[in-house]
Amino acid sequence: MLTDVCARFGIEFPLLAFSHCRDVVAAVTNAGGLGVLGAVAYTPERLDEELRWIDDHVGGRPYGVDVLVPAKIDESARRAGRGDGGLDTMLAAVPPEHWTFLHDLFAKYDVPLPDLDRARRSATRGAGTQVTPEGATALIDVSLAHPIALIANALGTPPPAMIDRARAAGVPVAALVGTAEHARRQVAAGVDFIVAQGGEAGGHTGEISTLVLVPEVVDAVAPVPVLAAGGIASGRQMAAALALGASGVWCGSVWLTTEEAETPPAVKEKLLAATSRDTVRSRSRTGKPARQLRSAWTDAWEEPDSPAPLGMPLQMIVAEGALRHIDKIAETGHPGARALANYFVGQCVGQLNTIKPTRQVVYDMIEEFAAAVDRLNTITST
Repeated sequence: MLTDVCARFGIEFPLLAFSHCRDVVAAVTNAGGLGVLGAVAYTPERLDEELRWIDDHVGGRPYGVDVLVPAKIDESARRAGRGDGGLDTMLAAVPPEHWTFLHDLFAKYDVPLPDLDRARRSATRGAGTQVTPEGATALIDVSLAHPIALIANALGTPPPAMIDRARAAGVPVAALVGTAEHARRQVAAGVDFIVAQGGEAGGHTGEISTLVLVPEVVDAVAPVPVLAAGGIASGRQMAAALALGASGVWCGSVWLTTEEAETPPAVKEKLLAATSRDTVRSRSRTGKPARQLRSAWTDAWEEPDSPAPLGMPLQMIVAEGALRHIDKIAETGHPGARALANYFVGQCVGQLNTIKPTRQVVYDMIEEFAAAVDRLNTITST
């Protein structure tokens, strides 16, 4: 395919795949697209291991890394990220009522309590720390030490240091946006690719639909290439995105039910059974609105007597260790844990009905894309 994205990265298909799973990233890259590894959950040391594995499995083909550098985080977490107290400072910033709420939620669903102190510290050392500016910078440095073809920021305008480091390494920068105004801001900051992500998407997302957002962003930032994201899980949707002016697509949810996906098996079962109405934008996992599978977990945080979710990354400290424990218990068939378990996913979850190899998902999308284009050519030629 001849698009700006294909030409820039030397890829066969203008299909970028976001995943936290290195196997999915490598499989998409090897199938002719460009896999992008989500780095937020990794320590710098673990990220280096994951990227070395990808380097060994893609044979020099291009792949990217997605970090999360939010424009705003809780000030207590910012102080901890600067080293003013470290883990204990960040843990102390979580109000006691949030731990009490978590304890009561586990009791309500008869889920065995984890070692909460261990879970809290595990979450703080993981994603909770990595979304501070200092933590994200460490991930950026590790990423740029590998032969990546793209680095992306998933939340807000990339800081100047990120863009400067990437430029020095010859690596283009992408950023996700939910409005045309945000897209203009990103381009002014020096971003090379814009990912226009509609509200249908999984994870952190705004409210404007993909069909409306993509042409607005394309017009706002031309000639900067735009990738369409949000609700794209088929070749027909890929064709529609390119018809709207996008130079390619950015997909995440579609990989969650692949054979290689990191998705916990009990959650994968829920995804396969879900409809497009079974997702919700909730602050209950990260502190910022993120679309995910609706479950007893998301419902509980919306109850009138629940504490309000904290800011990022403090809510992640509350949630991520607990949810990892829930996933483990859910694998035993425990009904309460299965009710609570969830994951980030977009509204296209209703299309995810079978488990396939990642490579097959890529090929199916491209085959359907070609059929959709042929259909349009037939219509316009009569």
